[in-house]
Amino acid sequence: MLEKNTESIQNSPTVKDADSSLTVSAIPKSVFPSRIVLTTYPKQIGIDPIPIHWGNSDHLKRGPVIVSRSPSTIRRRNAIGAHGGTYSIYYALAVASKELNIDHRPDFTNTEPAVSIGPYPQWGSSRKIVAMDPWGHMAPWIFKDIMSREDVDVRPTIAITKAHMKLAELEDSVKKGRIVPDGKICLNGLGELSVTKFAVEPVWYLPGVAERFNIDEGTLRRSLFEHTGGSYPELITRGDMKVFLPPIGGLTVYCFGNPDKMSDESCNGSDVFGSDICTCRPYLIFGIEEAVKEAQNGGSGVVIYFRKEGRALGEVTKVRRVSYSANLPAHGA
Repeated sequence: MLEKNTESIQNSPTVKDADSSLTVSAIPKSVFPSRIVLTTYPKQIGIDPIPIHWGNSDHLKRGPVIVSRSPSTIRRRNAIGAHGGTYSIYYALAVASKELNIDHRPDFTNTEPAVSIGPYPQWGSSRKIVAMDPWGHMAPWIFKDIMSREDVDVRPTIAITKAHMKLAELEDSVKKGRIVPDGKICLNGLGELSVTKFAVEPVWYLPGVAERFNIDEGTLRRSLFEHTGGSYPELITRGDMKVFLPPIGGLTVYCFGNPDKMSDESCNGSDVFGSDICTCRPYLIFGIEEAVKEAQNGGSGVVIYFRKEGRALGEVTKVRRVSYSANLPAHGA
């Protein structure tokens, strides 16, 4: 059972676990505040989350996603978790080693999205988009006044840029006539492609995610809490917080052609290193070729790349499964 009183480190230089002989040095005040806030509760004194109404078509009425635990922002948080997904751990290491200030705020100068996306009607429904923030690519700019007025840390969860893609197989695709250079989508005989790249961090609207899995929100919250080692107690104590930034990988979108005309999964072994452990890379190349053709025909081709190695089971499980299959006796033996 979670205790409602917050723990704190006193002025003593060390904190000793009663069940252990290990002594841990107290956290220097120069890095973190002396008080440790393990969790918060609705209507707790000092807790005043900025309202967020998921699915409101007006971005100001919808409100920003605020998840930072920085001293100036923690009392105004309206979301659970942390920015960066799996990379939040590296952020923590940077702060702990004093390579990054605890109250650091990014400079978003000249980082505006390379293309304009939305808003679309789907953004105005709390049930249409539940695993990402559709306003995430514009957050620091459309919520600039709130950031200044409330002194809160608002960060983007989507980034958009222009890029060139060059894969060895695409040069072969050009040589064999599967892709024809046009100077716009396929830039040259080397198979170099012009793309719009989107990086997307996961942002979950918990009621919507629960609905997708046909479970109740309470069960989802409890399972997430238990199976992340109890890392996010506010999943239990803050039922008023409906948004969760989970510690998982995001996705990358490569758009070929005009993004306005936009109407699978990561594989480290095959896609990245060309291993014969699976056939993911040939499927990826085929998908890129078809996306290029669609863009050259006046449409828009899209390749979405998820960080879900081995059907979301992880690379260790995937490799063990392949190893198991390889060691099976041949059929009929």
